[in-house]
Amino acid sequence: MELPADGCHTLGQYLSRFDDVCGDRRTRFTLDQTVQGILGSQSLCCARIARSAPGLAASDSSEQRVRDLVEGHFTKRSPDLDEQHIVQRLVRRGVEMLSADDEIWVAFDTSDLRKPYATKMPDLMQVFDLKKEHLIPGYRVITALGLGHTARGILYHHLFSSTAADFVSEPQEDGKAIDAVSDAVQPLGAVVSFLMDSGFDSIALWQRIWRQGHHLVCRLRDRGRIVYRPGPRERYERTVIQNLTPHLRLLASLQAEMEVQMVGQKRQYRQKVTACVSAVKVQLRSSVTIDKARHHVRRDVWVVQVQIAGTVHDPWWLITDWPVETPEDAERIFRMYCSRWAAEDGYKFIKGCFGWEEVQVMDLDAIRLLVALAWVAAAFLYELGVTWDWAEIQMLARLGGYVPHKGRQPGKITLCRGLQRLYESMATLAFLTEQIAQHGDLPPRIAGLIQGRLPL
Repeated sequence: MELPADGCHTLGQYLSRFDDVCGDRRTRFTLDQTVQGILGSQSLCCARIARSAPGLAASDSSEQRVRDLVEGHFTKRSPDLDEQHIVQRLVRRGVEMLSADDEIWVAFDTSDLRKPYATKMPDLMQVFDLKKEHLIPGYRVITALGLGHTARGILYHHLFSSTAADFVSEPQEDGKAIDAVSDAVQPLGAVVSFLMDSGFDSIALWQRIWRQGHHLVCRLRDRGRIVYRPGPRERYERTVIQNLTPHLRLLASLQAEMEVQMVGQKRQYRQKVTACVSAVKVQLRSSVTIDKARHHVRRDVWVVQVQIAGTVHDPWWLITDWPVETPEDAERIFRMYCSRWAAEDGYKFIKGCFGWEEVQVMDLDAIRLLVALAWVAAAFLYELGVTWDWAEIQMLARLGGYVPHKGRQPGKITLCRGLQRLYESMATLAFLTEQIAQHGDLPPRIAGLIQGRLPL
C-alpha cells in the first residue's frame, strides 16, 4: 500500500522498523502482508486477513502462511517475532513521536476481548459482557497511550488471562505496566501525568506512580475511602469522600461538547453541555505494600467533582495530586480526564475497525501477537496524522460511503470502510492477474461480467 502522507512514509517504510524481528525475507514479506490484510479485512480472522492481503490473495496456501506466522512456526528464523518484541518497537516509535513534548498525558486503561461462544480457545478467563451483567469467556488487555501537544504514541500493551501459567495477579499486571511506561518516558525528561478510570482506584498504584515522580488524575470508585480534611489550627478532620460534598468549592462552569443523555432524552447524543467543576483539598494517609516492601503514604491531594448539568448521569468524582484551586486549574483537570477517552477511542477503533474479537487461533501467544499486529496497523493510521484537507482522505471517505454534508466530516469507521474497499480491489486485481497468467484469460462469463474494465 502506498498512501502518501505529505512527505511521510509509506506502509512499507513504516514496517521496516520491524525488520530486526524478521529472520529472513520470507518472514518479512508475510508480516507485511498480514498487516495489510488486517487493514484490508478489518478482521483478526486469519482466513479473512489472507484473502485481503494483495500479495497473498492469489495463493492457495495464504491462510496457512498467516497462521504459521502468528503461531510461531517461523521461530527458528525469527525467534523475536512475538508480542513483546513487536510492542517494544511500537513503544520505541511512540517515544520518538513524543520526544518534542515537555508534558505527556498517559491515557491508561484496560479493555476486555470478549469471546462469548468460545470453549476451546486457550486460557480463557471470565470477563463481563458489554452490558456488565453477565460473565463470559475472554481475555483482558491493558494499554497506555501517550498524548503530547502535537503527537500520540503507544507506550504499553499486553494481553493477559487470569488462567494463564504466567499470570500472578491483576494488581501486578497494573504495576508492571506503570513501571514499563515510566521506564519508556524517563529519557524524555517530560512532566508525566497518568489519566486513569475507576478500575485503578488503588492507593498502592497511586503510590507506585508518585514514587517515580509522576502525577495522576484518577476517577474514584470507592467513595467510602477515608481521607483527612484540613481544619483550623493545622488540625485534620477524619472523614470519607462521600461526606465531602458540603465542603466542595465551585471553581468553574465550562462549555464542552460531549456524548450524553439529557433529562427527557431517550438515548445519548453528542451535544453541547455545561460542566460544573468543584474541588476540595484533603490528605491521604495509608500504608501499602509495593514489591514486598511496606510504604507509608501521606500526601496532599484534591478531590474533584464534575457535574454535567441537565443530564441523567451521576457526577464524576476524581482524585489528583495536581493543585485544583483556581478556575484555570479546574479546567485543566477537566480537559485531562476527558483526554483519557483517547484510550477508549483507540479500543473502539481497534475493536470496530479491525475485528479484534474475531481472533480464533488456538494458542495464547498467537492471540497476543495478532492483537499486537492490530495495534501496528492502528498506529500507522494514527501516525499519518490525517486531515480532511488531504485528497487521499476525501477519496477514502467516498469509497466508504460518505455523503458530503455541511458541518459533518467522516469518522474513522467510514474511512476504514473505504480503506477496506481499496484493499479488496487490490486483492481482487492480484487474484485475477494470477488467473490470467495461469489460464490465458478469465472464464467467459466472468470476462463478460467485467466487460473488459479491469486494467490488466
